[in-house]
Amino acid sequence: MKPIWIVDDDQSIRFVLEKALLREDLPTRSFTNTREVLAALEAAADDESQGPQVLVSDIRMPGGSGLDLLDKIKARHPSLPVIIMTAFSDLDSAVSAFQGGAFEYLPKPFDLPRAVELIRRAVDESQREEVAEERMAAAPEMLGQAPAMQDVFRAIGRLSQSNVTVLITGESGSGKELVARALHKHSPRSNGPFVAINTAAIPKDLLESELFGHERGAFTGAQTMRRGRFEQAEGGTLFLDEIGDMPFDLQTRLLRVLSDGHFYRVGGHNSVKANVRVIAATHQDLEQRVKQGGFREDLFHRLNVIRLRLPALRERGEDVPALTRHFLQQSAKQLGVEPKRISDAALAQLSTFSFPGNVRQLENICHWLTVMAPAQLIEPKDLPPEVMVAVPAEAPPHAAAALVSSSGAAVVAPAGNEHELVSSQVPAAVAPPVVVGAGAAPASSSAWESGLEQEAQSLLAAGRHDVWDTLTRRFESRLILTALASTRGRRIEAAQKLGIGRNTITRKIQELGLE
Repeated sequence: MKPIWIVDDDQSIRFVLEKALLREDLPTRSFTNTREVLAALEAAADDESQGPQVLVSDIRMPGGSGLDLLDKIKARHPSLPVIIMTAFSDLDSAVSAFQGGAFEYLPKPFDLPRAVELIRRAVDESQREEVAEERMAAAPEMLGQAPAMQDVFRAIGRLSQSNVTVLITGESGSGKELVARALHKHSPRSNGPFVAINTAAIPKDLLESELFGHERGAFTGAQTMRRGRFEQAEGGTLFLDEIGDMPFDLQTRLLRVLSDGHFYRVGGHNSVKANVRVIAATHQDLEQRVKQGGFREDLFHRLNVIRLRLPALRERGEDVPALTRHFLQQSAKQLGVEPKRISDAALAQLSTFSFPGNVRQLENICHWLTVMAPAQLIEPKDLPPEVMVAVPAEAPPHAAAALVSSSGAAVVAPAGNEHELVSSQVPAAVAPPVVVGAGAAPASSSAWESGLEQEAQSLLAAGRHDVWDTLTRRFESRLILTALASTRGRRIEAAQKLGIGRNTITRKIQELGLE
């Protein structure tokens, strides 16, 4: 990860922040004035890895103010989060910094844990932006030769000179945010920011503040004024994902913004003007939600100016091969390994899968294959269990174990080393998850647990005295690598998915030699 740049002429402030951030495994680089920072940015112009992840700057310093530095940085690096440190007497000028695009401000004297938390939030935001920019720069915006996708591309082209509100509908994982980004990129607002928020992923009590911001003292813990997503998207596009899950009372506030372009921060008394294009998305039937009383009809009509329906992946099966090869290339690049190839037979098997998780599921499968497939050429036997859809041929009960995949189809794992796959769609009710046959493991035992038991028995029989350490290291290594693959190498997100702390995953990666 790139370092956090700290700019302050006060050596004690720099020292305290450096130590606190290093304890959180966040690298730092310090400067005493704005001239040094601008010179370092110039030197890092040809190598982005030498630049900052986040910049934390004081306002008042000899040789130039933090606000001047903010203006210059935003002109060169508009997506770089900048946190302004300020004494309480400078709060007015700090608030004005938001007009220049500051991520947040930090009043002095500050509470150190809160300062670290704020910087960590800025780091997360910066990493999300980097991933989004990488994706947009490294590959075509969207892939698809299927007629349904060609219709979507044509609609994006027709809307390229428009600022009209758009409602994108489609199943989860079908790529609604990708379409929203394409609409923004090809719109008159393309030079402005693209800000996305999943309204279903944020607790109701916090969502209002996330959208509209809050004033200092608006509620317990609101120690500073904070800009919401509407202000962050000023001059650009705000993408409201899963709009169908927005609480009813917030729908009223959103309707007012769409109607007259004004809103109030939580706890605020001054109206804020919003110059934002809104693109919304949902996997739900909003007309049905309106009939049920869960969604405002007037808001639905405000959002439903232009509607784009995104097809599910099963409706465009001809795109699966191109998408698979694209995601395998992407995954290899993100993990720093040689891209794997996929055989025609494996592609044919993959194309028969129904993909209930749509394009996102295919992308995750490709990450899984990049980590787990044993050879450079992926064969049908290397595909993950949920894809190996099969039906039991007329085999005797002792020959196979019948399992039910997440899609409700039966999977047959014949006894022995060979795998026979026969395409089928067997409802879960017809083929309940059972394990049968002489000497079979209990139904509650899974294949990996049986494999672990056999491996332990083998090591114990060999007289080894390091069985615990050996198997634990192998288990932890595989678990961490799989989590990193699913998060495209982002450690913080991988730690969250595994239910461990970010310091723990960093330590484990070092201990296990996974760097």
